Amino acid sequence: MKILFTGGGSGGHIYPLIAIAREIRRIYPKKLEFYYAGPKDEYGAILLKQEDFIIKTIVAGKIRRYFSLENISDVLFKIPIGFLQSFFLIFSLRPDLVFGKGGSGSVPVIYCARLFRIPVFIHESDVVPGLSNQAASKWAKKIFVSFPRTEYFDQEKVILTGNPIRKELLEGDKNIAKELFNLTFEKPIILIEGGSQGAETINDFVLRVLNELLKNYELIHLTGRANFKGQVAESEVVIDKNFAKYYHPVAFLDEEKLKHAYKAADFIISRSGSGSIFEISALGKPSILIPLPSAAGNHQAKNAYAYTSSGAGLVIEQDNLAPNFFMEKLRNIFLHQETLEKMKEEALRFSKPFAAKAIAREILEFLTLN
Repeated sequence: MKILFTGGGSGGHIYPLIAIAREIRRIYPKKLEFYYAGPKDEYGAILLKQEDFIIKTIVAGKIRRYFSLENISDVLFKIPIGFLQSFFLIFSLRPDLVFGKGGSGSVPVIYCARLFRIPVFIHESDVVPGLSNQAASKWAKKIFVSFPRTEYFDQEKVILTGNPIRKELLEGDKNIAKELFNLTFEKPIILIEGGSQGAETINDFVLRVLNELLKNYELIHLTGRANFKGQVAESEVVIDKNFAKYYHPVAFLDEEKLKHAYKAADFIISRSGSGSIFEISALGKPSILIPLPSAAGNHQAKNAYAYTSSGAGLVIEQDNLAPNFFMEKLRNIFLHQETLEKMKEEALRFSKPFAAKAIAREILEFLTLN
C-alpha cells in the first residue's frame, strides 16, 4: 500500500506525520510505502528520510491574509506550477490514501487527489484551522482535530484525537540529562523553548531577567540555532558569575536530547504551538505559555487559552512580558505547591498521548476494509 503524506514543511507539520508513520508501522508490519509531497525543506527532508519516506518536492505558493506583492507572483506562477506538479505526481503514483497536515503545500496535492477519487484524510493541529485545511476539509473523508472546540469544520467528519506526538519523547532519563546539560539539580529545572519563529523575543527577555531567574532556578534554554552565539555572548556579559553554573543555553535539541531535557524539567516556558502544548501535556509538566502574536488567525493564543482553561498552565501574552510581572507570576506558582500539582493533574487530564496510534488505526482500518 502507498500512503502519500503532505503538509506545509515546518516542524509543526513534519513531527506529527513522523509520529503517525511510526505507529502505522508498529501496528501493520507488512510492506508499506510512505511518500511525502511538500515544499522544499532541507531539515524536514532529513527527518523524513530517516523514517524511510520518499520525498517529492513541489512548488508551494500561498495566499497571505494581508496585502503583499508576493500574493501576485504566487497566484500567477507558484500556485499553478504546484497544481501541475501535484497532478502528475498523483497520476503517476496513484496512492491508496492521501493524508494532509495543513500548510499551503498540501492544498494542490489534496485537490488533485480528489480529481483522481483518492480518499483524503486531514489533521488540524490548532483551534483555528488554517486556510489550507479549511479548503481541504471540503474534500476530506475524515478530519482529525487536536482541540475539542475546533472551529469551522463539518462535525460529521470530525474525530477528536489530539495532536500526534512522538511517544519516544516520553522516555527521557534524568541521569542522562544531567550529563548532557551539566545540570546540578540544586534548584528546580526550567526548560525555556522559544520556537523557531519567536525565539528572539523570548531570548531577549531571558537576558533581562536572567540573574533573577538563576537565583531560584536552573535553566535549560533552547535559543534556536540562529540566535545561539549571540545569546551566549550576551549572557556572559550580564550573568552573575556565581550563577553561571545554573544556565545551560543550547542551540537545538534533536529528539534524543529533547526527551531527556523534558524529563529533567520541573517547569516549561514555551510558545503555544499545538505540538509544544501536546508534548507538555503528555509529560504532565506545569507551564507558562507565551503565544506568538504574529501567528496566523491568532491561533497560538487560542490554543493556549483552550489548553489552560482548566488550570493546566498559565498564559502570558507577549505584550505583557514585563520583568516584574513575569517574575511575580512565576514566584507565585512555585510558592504554592498545590498550584503546581493542579497544573500537572490538568495537563495529564488534557493530554492525548495516543493520538498518533488512534489516527494510524483509522487509516489502516479504512485501507484494509476498502
